[in-house]
Amino acid sequence: MRPAYALAAGQRRMDGFDAFLFVIYLLGLYLGVALQITSKIPLTCAPSGFAGLIMLWRRRNDMRSRELAGLLLVVVLFLGSILSASDISFLDKRFTGLLQLVYSLVIGYAVFLTMTHGDRDQLATILLAFCLTIIVGCLLEEYGGLRAISDKVRGYLYNPGVVYDADLRDEILYGRIRPKLFTSEPSAVTFAYTHFSSIWLVLSRSRFKYLTFACLLGLALVVLPGPTLMLMLLLAIPYVVLLAGGARRASPTRLMGAAVASAIVLVVAVVLGQTIFAARLQQLQAGQDASFFYRFTGPMLVAFDMFRVHPWAGSGLTGEPYIADRVLTVFNNSAQFQSAWRIPKVSDVLTNYFWTHWIYLGAIWGTITVIGLSWWLRVLGATSVLYCWAVWAILGQASGSYVGPKTWAVLLIAAACSVLVAQPEKGEERPYAAPQPQPLFTRRSYPRLAGPT
Repeated sequence: MRPAYALAAGQRRMDGFDAFLFVIYLLGLYLGVALQITSKIPLTCAPSGFAGLIMLWRRRNDMRSRELAGLLLVVVLFLGSILSASDISFLDKRFTGLLQLVYSLVIGYAVFLTMTHGDRDQLATILLAFCLTIIVGCLLEEYGGLRAISDKVRGYLYNPGVVYDADLRDEILYGRIRPKLFTSEPSAVTFAYTHFSSIWLVLSRSRFKYLTFACLLGLALVVLPGPTLMLMLLLAIPYVVLLAGGARRASPTRLMGAAVASAIVLVVAVVLGQTIFAARLQQLQAGQDASFFYRFTGPMLVAFDMFRVHPWAGSGLTGEPYIADRVLTVFNNSAQFQSAWRIPKVSDVLTNYFWTHWIYLGAIWGTITVIGLSWWLRVLGATSVLYCWAVWAILGQASGSYVGPKTWAVLLIAAACSVLVAQPEKGEERPYAAPQPQPLFTRRSYPRLAGPT
């Protein structure tokens, strides 16, 4: 297995166009705007798609045949899963899902290449600027008259069926209308902010980054409240345990300190959640929170049902139509479900990509694809596959769209972060750079230096 690669500090930075493409990629993840390519196939997160394809072309000489073979293996595994699923009459729908998944993986690989051949400090600056822009934009939406413009733009960008219209519920739970800032719903704002700020925490070299991260969380709780923000604290745990500390992270003292710090973070998250979101918790305990049921409880129950009914291959990718009746049965049999809750489409009430993985693929193929993806991450040079999956699972509790770019950006950006933090700091002695395989394309390419394994 090829060791993790990294560039010498200061040897190469992303140029202005690379940085621009990275920002557009993040903007596409934030907005989630889709373009309808055909009547059945949407180009989800369209700005990310366009930016990703350009990044892929610009990094074509940085590709390695082994990495592409790993990507092809992952695609073959997903193809095997849909061919193994029951009722071949749904194959067309599942194949459409596979096309969207391949698109998401390809542009995710493109941003991985761009990040790992860029400068860590530059990436951290972009991410911090993006988070602060979200904060300022939300303040302007609430106090600066930006809401009317935002709502008008949202009317053009999104179909009426996906535009958030629960402002009255927000006023009851939070005392005000939560900002949407050009997105389809408030949770899209909090998800992006949570994701980007957690990446910044990993990449930043600032000695005050934990204090800054706490300030970012505090600002968000005031400006754009939502339970998704509690995931910021949870995302700090795999970083502290699995990545922080560099070569010292495996020492007993370091592990003990990381465990204590993680326990403190977890306690703080619980206390903050119970204090700040008390009204939301009361609604949840009373069984009146449809959003939480559709985002966590419902998908989990359906996944367990798939383990029992379709353990081999689940429903197949985007196979909600195939299991629609079972989903309704599982929901109605749950004591936490209320029959008055609306279910416009089954896909709209399975908004948790972690559990959707097991719903779509079942226990057997779900495990096989996780193994295949893990092997690909190792081929890419991820120094901690467990960290990548921990981040993916945590953020999966706040997002659906399993085949969409946002889901796989989480995994591949986490892999890129694990590579970047393994780079030696400036002034540190660098390990011997073992000869690397020739690039896939013959045009001159920049070298990769071997990082710590």
